[in-house]
Amino acid sequence: MLPGILQPVAGSTVVSVIAYVIVLAASGLLIGAIARLVLPGPDPMTLPETMLVGMAGSFSAGLIARLLFGSPGAGILLSVIAATGIVYLIRRHRAGEPVRLSGLRR
Repeated sequence: MLPGILQPVAGSTVVSVIAYVIVLAASGLLIGAIARLVLPGPDPMTLPETMLVGMAGSFSAGLIARLLFGSPGAGILLSVIAATGIVYLIRRHRAGEPVRLSGLRR
């Protein structure tokens, strides 16, 4: 065994870290795909972009849940809502329209 590379870290093994990364990527892909399906219209995103949107939506939903409700977990519904908001902002940005949170146009 290679010293320092494949040694257990803080009671876990390399396999559990790899499994965590795989589950994180799969859940990000699932949340991102649902968010893209909820928002109608064309959406030219690659699978890695969809995965990153889902992971960012889950992370931001976790922050929102912690700040508003004091709970450590956000749940799938809040994650999909946050990821849908991110997809909306990406679409607006790619269309060349300025993203304004007030929704007012000049």
